[in-house]
Parts: sequence; structure tokens; C-alpha cells
Amino acid sequence: MNFSFYIAKRYAASFSKNSAINAITIISSIAIVASAMALFVFLSIFSGLREFTLSYSNSSDPDFKIEANQGKSFFLSEKEILELKKNTSILHYSTIIEDRVLFRYDNKEQIATIKGVDSSFTKVSKTSDYLYVGNWLEPNSHQTIIGSEIARKLSLGLFDYQNTLNVYAPKPGKGVIESNENAFNIITLQPVGLFNINEDIDSKYVYCDIDIARKLFQFKKNQISSIEFKTNPKTSEEKIIQDLKTIFKNKVKIKTKAQLNDSLYKMLNSENLFIYLFSTLIVILTLFCLAGAIVMIIIDKKENINTLYNIGLTFKEIRNIFFIQGIIITILGLLFGLLLGTILILIQQQFSILMITNTIAYPVTFKPLNILLVIGTIIPLGLISSWIASGRVNKEILK
Repeated sequence: MNFSFYIAKRYAASFSKNSAINAITIISSIAIVASAMALFVFLSIFSGLREFTLSYSNSSDPDFKIEANQGKSFFLSEKEILELKKNTSILHYSTIIEDRVLFRYDNKEQIATIKGVDSSFTKVSKTSDYLYVGNWLEPNSHQTIIGSEIARKLSLGLFDYQNTLNVYAPKPGKGVIESNENAFNIITLQPVGLFNINEDIDSKYVYCDIDIARKLFQFKKNQISSIEFKTNPKTSEEKIIQDLKTIFKNKVKIKTKAQLNDSLYKMLNSENLFIYLFSTLIVILTLFCLAGAIVMIIIDKKENINTLYNIGLTFKEIRNIFFIQGIIITILGLLFGLLLGTILILIQQQFSILMITNTIAYPVTFKPLNILLVIGTIIPLGLISSWIASGRVNKEILK
């Protein structure tokens, strides 16, 4: 193997007398560099876009959320409250009452979710950081915070004392509905702030005080829809989930931050897989160009192969020479490609050459995992293509 490596190294470093073969080898090597660089850059770009997208979605999400296993609500007992306060893994928690309702403002209507929150909500969620007009809720008030998309659809303005925001929630119970008064609980809210996070959230939520929501839905004391948590980042998800299961037994279902955005994560993972497969297809085509170049080298070195065979090398050992040569070309192309890709990503991170808008740079993220993924893709494919090409060395080559 040492002798095969020595010969392969000489072949990889030297040029052939045939200029056409030299050109093919150089083009194949450059193609490997370009494909390795492209694969790494594509993965880094998508990693940046993924984090950029999730930063907006996750910004308003709690670390954990629990909801009723059955129905839309559950009761929080005094014992459970004490256990939550004693748990060192839970930094803050906020009780929530929410459901879909009808909003009416100045003869315009919109269905959305009203979310009643307590005074601890701003410690659990960063929604208040995304207010672009007005202020956050004052406790025990009829104030409300509106998503920008809902406000746009209702043509709603702040501190408009001529028009009120009316909220209609169906009354629980049975029987024939004879009038709107019997069919709905109605409350009036005063908009004091607008938030802008992303289109989905902005068109979904309206925030109010939890006592207002309790009155609207006729909830009893300690009856809530969910609890949202801010947890200790040093504590594992598994431990927190186990603690919550111990506290609440089987009456709630527990959701992590990722599970709260399950559809978004699935979409991003699908896009990531598509980009990876598409880039890998380019790599496959490139490395089979390398296989063609190695076959051309084998044909060009026919006399040398004959000499090596006559001095006692077996066909397996001669195949190893060209197999190793293919591996050397693949590894060198991979290293140069990763180096160029890394330089491009670092330049974008430092100097923001490409911009989405005048103020937002095209997001890219340098991740060691992407380097490992590129290596794990190109090396096996390089081994396969080199092995296929080296198989051209057989008795027929000596004829």
C-alpha cells in the first residue's frame, strides 16, 4: 500500500504528456472544488435563513407550554401552584385563557384568537419587545394589544374613542338561540398598542388582561386554557418534561418550543433536505467526471501499467494506485472548496455584501455540522467513483 500511495502521489502531482488529459484532470479538480464550495455555501445560507425565520417565530413563543388533554381548559390547583413555584428549573410561568372570537370595529369584522394574559406574561414571552406603536397592557384594565395584520383588516387605530373594539364569544350551554344577547358574551376593549412579529402571528392574536378573558368565556377561578413557561437554559428538556408530568399527572399535554411550531419546522426541514439532495446531485455528476478523468489517465499510463505488472505488482495493487489517486484529488478538491466556502461565508458575516433590504443582510451561519455534512457527502462519493474508475485496470489493458 505504501508503494501504491507513492506512485499515486506522483501521478496526482505530475502532468501527463497528453495535454487533453491534463485539461480533463484540471477541469475535474476545479469541478470538485466548486461543488464542495457550493454545497457548503448552500447549507450555510439555508442555516442562516432557518435561524432568521425561527428568530421571528420563536421570539414570541415560550420555552414550554401545557394545555388540557381533553377539552379547552383545565383547573390549576393550589398544590400545583406551590410545586411550580418550588421548582428551580422553572424561572417564570404565565397562566393563559385563549380562544377564537369575533372582533367588530366600525362595522368591520374579523375572526381571530383573543389571548388573556397575566402580569407574568412579559417574563415568559418577548411579544412586548415587538410593539411598534403604543404600550403594553396595564393590569386589570380593558386595554388590548392588536396584531398588525388584524389592525389592518379592521382599519383600526389606537385611542379612537369614537369607535370601540367589540369582542363576541359564543355563550356556553344548550338550547335555541333567540337573540344575539343570548348567543354571545360581549365585551369592549380599548386598543393601546400594535405588534409586528410575522404575518401568521400578526393575523392570529389579540392580547388582553386574563380577567377580561375569564369574564368573556365565563371561566371559573383557576380555570385556564394553558400555562406558558420560561425555564432554566441549563436544565435539559427531558428533566423539565418529567417535572411537569409529575406535577400535573396526565391531565395536560406538554409542548416544547419546537412542537409549538411543528408545521414550520417540518417545512424548513423539508426545504433543507431538498437543497441538500439537489446539491448532492451536482456533486455526484462532478465526481463521475473525476471517474472519467481517472479512466483517461489509466489509458494514458498503459505502458507504465504494463511495466508495473511485469515487475511483480498484481492488478489489485495497480488498481490501488489509481484508486488512491482519485482519493487524493477528491480530498484536495474538498479542502480547497471548504476553504473558499468558509472565506465567502465569513466575508458575508463580517461585511454584509449581499443585502435583503437596505438594513437586513442576507443571513448566513457558519456551522461545523455543515462542514461534516459536506465531508460526509463528498468523501464516500469520491471513494465510489475512484473505485469504479480503478476497476478499468485489468488484463485487457495490457493487450
